[in-house]
Amino acid sequence: MTAFWCARAWLPDGVRSGVLVSASGTVTDVSFVEDPPAGAIRLGGLVLPGFADAHSHAFHRALRGRTHADGGTFWTWRTAMYRLAARLDPDRYLRLARGVYAEMAAAGVTCVGEFHYVHHPAGGGRYADPSAMGDALRQAAADAGIRITLLDVCYLAGGIGTPLAPEQQRFSDGSADAWAARISAQRSTAHARVGAAIHSVRAVPRDDLPRVVEAAGDRPLHVHLSEQPAENQACQDAYGVSPAELLHEAGALTPRTTAVHATHLSTKDIQLLGGARTGACFCPTTEADLADGIGPSTALHKAGARLTLGSDGHTVIDMFAEARALEMHERPFCTEHPPVMQPKPIDLSLARKR
Repeated sequence: MTAFWCARAWLPDGVRSGVLVSASGTVTDVSFVEDPPAGAIRLGGLVLPGFADAHSHAFHRALRGRTHADGGTFWTWRTAMYRLAARLDPDRYLRLARGVYAEMAAAGVTCVGEFHYVHHPAGGGRYADPSAMGDALRQAAADAGIRITLLDVCYLAGGIGTPLAPEQQRFSDGSADAWAARISAQRSTAHARVGAAIHSVRAVPRDDLPRVVEAAGDRPLHVHLSEQPAENQACQDAYGVSPAELLHEAGALTPRTTAVHATHLSTKDIQLLGGARTGACFCPTTEADLADGIGPSTALHKAGARLTLGSDGHTVIDMFAEARALEMHERPFCTEHPPVMQPKPIDLSLARKR
Protein backbone atom coordinates (compact mmCIF):
# COMPACT_ATOMS: atom_id res chain seq x y z
CA MET A 1 0.00 0.00 0.00
CA THR A 2 1.32 3.45 -0.98
CA ALA A 3 0.06 6.76 0.41
CA PHE A 4 0.08 10.00 -1.58
CA TRP A 5 -0.60 13.37 0.01
CA CYS A 6 -1.95 15.84 -2.54
CA ALA A 7 -1.73 19.56 -1.87
CA ARG A 8 -4.77 19.87 -4.14
CA ALA A 9 -6.75 17.14 -5.90
CA TRP A 10 -9.67 17.10 -8.30
CA LEU A 11 -12.41 14.94 -6.73
CA PRO A 12 -16.00 14.27 -7.87
CA ASP A 13 -17.25 17.23 -5.82
CA GLY A 14 -14.54 19.62 -7.04
CA VAL A 15 -10.99 20.61 -6.11
CA ARG A 16 -10.06 19.88 -2.49
CA SER A 17 -6.92 20.62 -0.45
CA GLY A 18 -5.00 18.21 1.77
CA VAL A 19 -6.12 14.97 0.14
CA LEU A 20 -4.56 11.67 1.24
CA VAL A 21 -4.87 8.91 -1.34
CA SER A 22 -4.09 5.29 -0.51
CA ALA A 23 -3.44 3.01 -3.46
CA SER A 24 -2.40 -0.52 -4.25
CA GLY A 25 -2.57 -0.74 -8.02
CA THR A 26 -5.90 1.11 -7.81
CA VAL A 27 -7.14 3.71 -5.33
CA THR A 28 -8.39 2.08 -2.14
CA ASP A 29 -9.11 5.08 0.09
CA VAL A 30 -9.39 8.87 -0.03
CA SER A 31 -9.31 10.99 3.12
CA PHE A 32 -8.46 14.54 4.16
CA VAL A 33 -5.53 15.62 6.35
CA GLU A 34 -4.06 19.09 6.67
CA ASP A 35 -0.40 18.03 6.63
CA PRO A 36 1.31 15.09 4.91
CA PRO A 37 1.71 12.14 7.32
CA ALA A 38 5.03 10.36 7.74
CA GLY A 39 5.86 8.07 4.84
CA ALA A 40 3.38 9.64 2.42
CA ILE A 41 4.62 10.80 -0.98
CA ARG A 42 3.94 14.51 -1.33
CA LEU A 43 2.43 15.68 -4.62
CA GLY A 44 2.33 19.40 -5.30
CA GLY A 45 0.19 21.27 -7.81
CA LEU A 46 -3.19 19.89 -8.85
CA VAL A 47 -3.53 16.09 -8.93
CA LEU A 48 -6.05 14.66 -11.41
CA PRO A 49 -7.55 11.18 -11.60
CA GLY A 50 -5.91 8.88 -14.14
CA PHE A 51 -7.30 9.16 -17.67
CA ALA A 52 -9.12 6.41 -19.56
CA ASP A 53 -8.07 6.11 -23.21
CA ALA A 54 -11.24 4.45 -24.48
CA HIS A 55 -10.10 3.52 -28.00
CA SER A 56 -6.65 2.29 -28.95
CA HIS A 57 -5.10 0.28 -31.77
CA ALA A 58 -1.65 -0.23 -30.25
CA PHE A 59 0.07 -1.33 -33.45
CA HIS A 60 -1.08 1.78 -35.34
CA ARG A 61 1.51 3.69 -33.30
CA ALA A 62 4.12 2.45 -35.76
CA LEU A 63 2.37 4.45 -38.51
CA ARG A 64 2.74 7.78 -36.73
CA GLY A 65 3.90 10.39 -39.24
CA ARG A 66 3.15 8.15 -42.23
CA THR A 67 -0.50 9.02 -42.80
CA HIS A 68 -0.07 11.48 -45.63
CA ALA A 69 1.90 9.34 -48.06
CA ASP A 70 0.23 8.56 -51.41
CA GLY A 71 -2.44 11.22 -51.01
CA GLY A 72 -3.22 10.67 -47.36
CA THR A 73 -6.80 9.41 -47.19
CA PHE A 74 -8.31 6.87 -44.81
CA TRP A 75 -8.22 4.28 -47.60
CA THR A 76 -4.55 4.77 -48.55
CA TRP A 77 -3.66 4.73 -44.85
CA ARG A 78 -5.53 1.43 -44.48
CA THR A 79 -3.31 -0.19 -47.10
CA ALA A 80 -0.23 0.79 -45.08
CA MET A 81 -1.90 -0.51 -41.94
CA TYR A 82 -2.45 -3.92 -43.55
CA ARG A 83 1.23 -4.13 -44.50
CA LEU A 84 2.20 -3.35 -40.92
CA ALA A 85 -0.25 -5.87 -39.45
CA ALA A 86 1.24 -8.61 -41.62
CA ARG A 87 4.58 -8.21 -39.80
CA LEU A 88 3.23 -8.74 -36.29
CA ASP A 89 3.62 -11.86 -34.18
CA PRO A 90 3.08 -12.18 -30.40
CA ASP A 91 6.66 -11.25 -29.49
CA ARG A 92 6.78 -8.22 -31.77
CA TYR A 93 3.34 -7.14 -30.64
CA LEU A 94 4.37 -7.38 -27.00
CA ARG A 95 7.40 -5.12 -27.57
CA LEU A 96 5.46 -2.59 -29.63
CA ALA A 97 2.45 -2.44 -27.30
CA ARG A 98 4.64 -2.19 -24.19
CA GLY A 99 6.16 0.99 -25.60
CA VAL A 100 2.75 2.42 -26.53
CA TYR A 101 1.27 1.71 -23.10
CA ALA A 102 4.35 3.13 -21.38
CA GLU A 103 3.81 6.33 -23.38
CA MET A 104 0.21 6.32 -22.16
CA ALA A 105 1.29 5.89 -18.55
CA ALA A 106 3.69 8.84 -18.92
CA ALA A 107 0.75 10.91 -20.26
CA GLY A 108 -1.42 10.11 -17.25
CA VAL A 109 -3.47 7.30 -18.79
CA THR A 110 -4.18 4.54 -16.29
CA CYS A 111 -6.69 2.46 -18.28
CA VAL A 112 -6.96 1.68 -21.99
CA GLY A 113 -9.69 0.20 -24.16
CA GLU A 114 -7.74 -1.82 -26.75
CA PHE A 115 -9.77 -2.53 -29.91
CA HIS A 116 -8.01 -5.77 -30.82
CA TYR A 117 -8.47 -7.56 -34.12
CA VAL A 118 -5.03 -8.94 -35.10
CA HIS A 119 -5.87 -12.39 -33.74
CA HIS A 120 -4.14 -15.07 -35.84
CA PRO A 121 -0.96 -15.66 -37.90
CA ALA A 122 -0.58 -13.73 -41.13
CA GLY A 123 -2.46 -15.45 -43.95
CA GLY A 124 -4.73 -17.32 -41.57
CA GLY A 125 -3.96 -20.42 -39.53
CA ARG A 126 -3.93 -20.48 -35.74
CA TYR A 127 -1.44 -20.08 -32.93
CA ALA A 128 -1.24 -22.93 -30.40
CA ASP A 129 -2.92 -20.50 -28.04
CA PRO A 130 -5.73 -18.91 -30.12
CA SER A 131 -5.57 -15.77 -27.95
CA ALA A 132 -1.77 -15.38 -28.02
CA MET A 133 -1.93 -11.93 -29.60
CA GLY A 134 -4.46 -10.70 -27.04
CA ASP A 135 -2.34 -12.16 -24.24
CA ALA A 136 0.61 -10.13 -25.55
CA LEU A 137 -1.47 -6.97 -25.16
CA ARG A 138 -2.54 -7.92 -21.65
CA GLN A 139 1.09 -8.54 -20.70
CA ALA A 140 2.20 -5.26 -22.27
CA ALA A 141 -0.35 -3.33 -20.21
CA ALA A 142 0.76 -5.08 -17.02
CA ASP A 143 4.41 -4.32 -17.80
CA ALA A 144 3.59 -0.63 -18.35
CA GLY A 145 1.51 -0.46 -15.16
CA ILE A 146 -1.88 0.34 -16.69
CA ARG A 147 -5.18 -1.53 -16.75
CA ILE A 148 -6.66 -2.78 -20.02
CA THR A 149 -10.09 -3.65 -21.33
CA LEU A 150 -9.28 -6.00 -24.21
CA LEU A 151 -12.08 -5.39 -26.71
CA ASP A 152 -11.85 -8.61 -28.72
CA VAL A 153 -13.14 -7.87 -32.22
CA CYS A 154 -15.39 -9.99 -34.42
CA TYR A 155 -14.27 -9.51 -38.03
CA LEU A 156 -15.87 -11.72 -40.70
CA ALA A 157 -16.00 -9.91 -44.05
CA GLY A 158 -13.86 -7.67 -46.23
CA GLY A 159 -16.78 -5.32 -46.78
CA ILE A 160 -20.54 -5.58 -47.18
CA GLY A 161 -21.09 -8.54 -49.49
CA THR A 162 -17.33 -8.89 -49.96
CA PRO A 163 -15.17 -11.84 -48.85
CA LEU A 164 -12.06 -11.34 -46.77
CA ALA A 165 -8.98 -10.20 -48.65
CA PRO A 166 -5.77 -12.19 -48.01
CA GLU A 167 -4.40 -9.45 -45.74
CA GLN A 168 -7.59 -9.58 -43.64
CA GLN A 169 -7.56 -13.34 -43.03
CA ARG A 170 -5.65 -13.07 -39.75
CA PHE A 171 -8.34 -10.78 -38.32
CA SER A 172 -11.10 -13.38 -38.66
CA ASP A 173 -12.19 -16.45 -36.70
CA GLY A 174 -14.24 -17.61 -39.69
CA SER A 175 -17.67 -17.34 -38.09
CA ALA A 176 -19.47 -15.54 -35.30
CA ASP A 177 -19.75 -18.84 -33.41
CA ALA A 178 -15.99 -19.46 -33.63
CA TRP A 179 -15.30 -15.92 -32.40
CA ALA A 180 -17.76 -16.42 -29.54
CA ALA A 181 -16.12 -19.71 -28.56
CA ARG A 182 -12.69 -18.09 -28.47
CA ILE A 183 -13.66 -15.15 -26.28
CA SER A 184 -15.67 -17.39 -23.97
CA ALA A 185 -12.38 -19.00 -22.89
CA GLN A 186 -10.89 -15.65 -21.83
CA ARG A 187 -11.07 -14.52 -18.21
CA SER A 188 -10.90 -11.08 -16.68
CA THR A 189 -8.28 -10.32 -14.04
CA ALA A 190 -7.62 -7.41 -11.70
CA HIS A 191 -5.70 -5.51 -14.38
CA ALA A 192 -7.28 -6.90 -17.57
CA ARG A 193 -11.00 -6.96 -18.35
CA VAL A 194 -12.38 -8.87 -21.34
CA GLY A 195 -14.72 -6.96 -23.63
CA ALA A 196 -16.15 -7.50 -27.10
CA ALA A 197 -16.35 -5.54 -30.32
CA ILE A 198 -18.02 -5.49 -33.71
CA HIS A 199 -15.38 -4.15 -36.05
CA SER A 200 -17.98 -2.35 -38.19
CA VAL A 201 -21.08 -3.09 -40.22
CA ARG A 202 -18.64 -3.54 -43.12
CA ALA A 203 -16.90 -6.44 -41.39
CA VAL A 204 -19.82 -8.21 -39.66
CA PRO A 205 -22.76 -9.16 -41.91
CA ARG A 206 -26.31 -8.30 -40.91
CA ASP A 207 -27.28 -11.90 -40.09
CA ASP A 208 -24.30 -12.31 -37.74
CA LEU A 209 -24.84 -9.17 -35.68
CA PRO A 210 -27.43 -10.66 -33.25
CA ARG A 211 -25.10 -13.59 -32.50
CA VAL A 212 -22.25 -11.24 -31.66
CA VAL A 213 -24.51 -9.20 -29.37
CA GLU A 214 -25.67 -12.40 -27.66
CA ALA A 215 -22.12 -13.68 -27.16
CA ALA A 216 -20.96 -10.32 -25.80
CA GLY A 217 -23.44 -10.72 -22.94
CA ASP A 218 -22.82 -8.21 -20.18
CA ARG A 219 -19.31 -7.35 -21.44
CA PRO A 220 -18.55 -3.88 -22.80
CA LEU A 221 -19.31 -3.86 -26.54
CA HIS A 222 -17.60 -1.39 -28.89
CA VAL A 223 -18.11 -0.78 -32.62
CA HIS A 224 -16.65 1.50 -35.29
CA LEU A 225 -19.66 3.49 -36.50
CA SER A 226 -20.10 5.73 -39.55
CA GLU A 227 -16.45 6.67 -39.74
CA GLN A 228 -16.66 7.23 -43.50
CA PRO A 229 -19.47 8.43 -45.80
CA ALA A 230 -18.65 5.46 -48.04
CA GLU A 231 -19.54 3.12 -45.16
CA ASN A 232 -22.93 4.81 -44.75
CA GLN A 233 -23.64 4.61 -48.47
CA ALA A 234 -22.66 0.94 -48.73
CA CYS A 235 -24.91 0.08 -45.78
CA GLN A 236 -27.82 2.05 -47.24
CA ASP A 237 -27.38 0.40 -50.64
CA ALA A 238 -27.18 -3.12 -49.20
CA TYR A 239 -29.72 -2.98 -46.38
CA GLY A 240 -31.78 0.17 -46.89
CA VAL A 241 -30.80 1.57 -43.48
CA SER A 242 -27.93 3.48 -41.89
CA PRO A 243 -25.25 1.67 -39.85
CA ALA A 244 -26.80 2.97 -36.62
CA GLU A 245 -30.23 1.72 -37.68
CA LEU A 246 -28.72 -1.68 -38.56
CA LEU A 247 -27.11 -1.97 -35.12
CA HIS A 248 -30.36 -0.91 -33.45
CA GLU A 249 -32.22 -3.60 -35.39
CA ALA A 250 -29.73 -6.20 -34.10
CA GLY A 251 -30.07 -5.10 -30.47
CA ALA A 252 -26.49 -3.80 -30.40
CA LEU A 253 -27.29 -0.32 -29.08
CA THR A 254 -27.41 -0.54 -25.29
CA PRO A 255 -25.87 1.33 -22.33
CA ARG A 256 -22.99 -1.20 -22.47
CA THR A 257 -22.19 -0.21 -26.05
CA THR A 258 -19.78 2.46 -27.25
CA ALA A 259 -19.93 3.73 -30.83
CA VAL A 260 -16.43 4.76 -31.88
CA HIS A 261 -16.03 7.81 -34.15
CA ALA A 262 -19.79 8.29 -34.81
CA THR A 263 -18.73 10.85 -37.39
CA HIS A 264 -21.33 10.96 -40.16
CA LEU A 265 -24.66 10.59 -38.37
CA SER A 266 -28.18 11.62 -39.33
CA THR A 267 -30.57 13.20 -36.85
CA LYS A 268 -32.31 9.82 -36.54
CA ASP A 269 -28.98 8.10 -35.83
CA ILE A 270 -28.25 10.60 -33.05
CA GLN A 271 -31.63 9.97 -31.46
CA LEU A 272 -31.15 6.19 -31.65
CA LEU A 273 -27.80 6.35 -29.85
CA GLY A 274 -28.98 8.87 -27.28
CA GLY A 275 -32.24 7.06 -26.60
CA ALA A 276 -30.37 3.80 -25.96
CA ARG A 277 -27.85 5.58 -23.69
CA THR A 278 -25.15 4.23 -25.97
CA GLY A 279 -21.75 5.85 -25.52
CA ALA A 280 -19.81 7.67 -28.24
CA CYS A 281 -16.02 7.70 -28.28
CA PHE A 282 -14.32 10.47 -30.23
CA CYS A 283 -10.67 10.31 -31.31
CA PRO A 284 -10.17 13.84 -32.66
CA THR A 285 -6.45 13.80 -33.41
CA THR A 286 -6.74 10.62 -35.47
CA GLU A 287 -10.01 11.68 -37.09
CA ALA A 288 -8.33 14.93 -38.15
CA ASP A 289 -5.14 13.17 -39.26
CA LEU A 290 -7.12 10.85 -41.55
CA ALA A 291 -9.39 13.69 -42.74
CA ASP A 292 -12.44 11.77 -41.54
CA GLY A 293 -14.15 14.70 -39.85
CA ILE A 294 -15.26 14.90 -36.22
CA GLY A 295 -18.75 13.83 -35.19
CA PRO A 296 -21.61 15.72 -33.50
CA SER A 297 -20.56 15.37 -29.89
CA THR A 298 -22.77 18.15 -28.51
CA ALA A 299 -25.87 16.80 -30.25
CA LEU A 300 -25.13 13.26 -29.05
CA HIS A 301 -24.61 14.41 -25.48
CA LYS A 302 -27.87 16.36 -25.52
CA ALA A 303 -29.66 13.30 -26.88
CA GLY A 304 -28.45 11.20 -23.94
CA ALA A 305 -25.23 9.57 -25.18
CA ARG A 306 -22.23 9.32 -22.87
CA LEU A 307 -19.02 10.76 -24.32
CA THR A 308 -15.51 9.37 -24.04
CA LEU A 309 -12.18 10.02 -25.76
CA GLY A 310 -9.54 7.80 -27.33
CA SER A 311 -6.19 8.22 -29.04
CA ASP A 312 -6.98 5.52 -31.67
CA GLY A 313 -3.98 5.52 -34.05
CA HIS A 314 -1.82 7.50 -31.59
CA THR A 315 -1.06 10.51 -33.74
CA VAL A 316 -0.30 11.83 -30.28
CA ILE A 317 -0.99 10.28 -26.89
CA ASP A 318 -2.34 13.18 -24.90
CA MET A 319 -5.88 13.16 -23.53
CA PHE A 320 -5.73 16.92 -22.99
CA ALA A 321 -5.02 17.28 -26.72
CA GLU A 322 -8.01 15.05 -27.56
CA ALA A 323 -10.32 17.09 -25.33
CA ARG A 324 -8.98 20.35 -26.71
CA ALA A 325 -9.41 19.20 -30.32
CA LEU A 326 -13.01 18.15 -29.69
CA GLU A 327 -13.79 21.48 -28.03
CA MET A 328 -12.10 23.46 -30.80
CA HIS A 329 -14.14 21.59 -33.41
CA GLU A 330 -17.46 22.14 -31.65
CA ARG A 331 -17.10 25.81 -30.75
CA PRO A 332 -17.15 27.25 -34.29
CA PHE A 333 -20.39 25.39 -35.03
CA CYS A 334 -22.18 26.07 -31.73
CA THR A 335 -25.24 28.31 -32.26
CA GLU A 336 -26.69 27.99 -28.76
CA HIS A 337 -24.77 31.06 -27.52
CA PRO A 338 -24.56 33.66 -30.32
CA PRO A 339 -22.02 36.44 -29.92
CA VAL A 340 -23.19 39.42 -27.86
CA MET A 341 -21.78 41.94 -30.37
CA GLN A 342 -22.27 41.46 -34.09
CA PRO A 343 -19.49 42.93 -36.28
CA LYS A 344 -20.49 45.90 -38.39
CA PRO A 345 -20.27 45.43 -42.16
CA ILE A 346 -17.21 47.00 -43.76
CA ASP A 347 -17.88 49.86 -46.17
CA LEU A 348 -15.55 48.87 -49.01
CA SER A 349 -16.29 52.12 -50.88
CA LEU A 350 -14.11 53.99 -48.37
CA ALA A 351 -11.22 51.69 -49.11
CA ARG A 352 -11.64 52.23 -52.86
CA LYS A 353 -11.61 56.02 -52.45
CA ARG A 354 -8.23 55.79 -50.75
